[in-house]
Amino acid sequence: YDGLVNPMLLRHGHAAVERTCRAEGPLGRLLPQEEINRRLVEAAQAGKTVVRLKGGDPFIFGRGSEEAAALAAAGIPFEVVPGITAATGAAVYTGISLTHRDHASAVAFITGHEDPSKPATALDYNSLAHFPGTLVFYMGLHRLEAIAAALVTAGKPSITPVCVVCRATQPLQKTVTGTLADIAKLAANAGLHPPSLVIVGDCVTVREQARWFEDRPLFGQVIGITRPEEQADDAAQKAYELGALPVMLPMIEIAPPDDWSAVDAVLTRRQEFDWI
Repeated sequence: YDGLVNPMLLRHGHAAVERTCRAEGPLGRLLPQEEINRRLVEAAQAGKTVVRLKGGDPFIFGRGSEEAAALAAAGIPFEVVPGITAATGAAVYTGISLTHRDHASAVAFITGHEDPSKPATALDYNSLAHFPGTLVFYMGLHRLEAIAAALVTAGKPSITPVCVVCRATQPLQKTVTGTLADIAKLAANAGLHPPSLVIVGDCVTVREQARWFEDRPLFGQVIGITRPEEQADDAAQKAYELGALPVMLPMIEIAPPDDWSAVDAVLTRRQEFDWI
């Protein structure tokens, strides 16, 4: 599973899960795509049932199609379950409507992180600057200043509203709003970090009226759930509903005794107790 996946989802798995290995490299902590493809194929060929859990929609800036192609080439049957793409999830959880009858009749999804081996950008900033709707840049935080400058140079008004959200849909979500003129500085001062999305357009102005997730009473709090693991789900779900990030920290484990003789002896004295 990817690092963008909410770890709470892993509690739905009842088998041992092999976690994605990420090693430090020149581009940060990652697992090469070729290695991911190889491990998918090898595990399936070994007769295992493999779930490749990705954040968002696997076919929108997600390399899901590359992994599907590798499986197809190896003759391995597979099924794809599409998810909610990050732009939609992030917008809803920040209170932003990507389309709005007063502000935007179209929305464009754009990568903010192109293949570094490309000789030049494939993005037409002149067309993007005059696009009649909302622009959403995926993975664009590290190039935020350059993206904003390119849009302004191409004719986008510098006062255009912008929102940057990191860790969207999770209790540690952080949001910063500004304009093309100042958003890079504001995001830097706020200490935002990937994963993040950049939303550009007048639809950002409706955020204050439609925000809901960040107003929950325990939003942003991290709460350790110390109950035994098999009893922790209810408490964890309640913390999550109130906006907190539950962390499973079981402090005790309830297990059968090694010797039942003490229990057997008490069972013959049930009448001595008011409650059990």
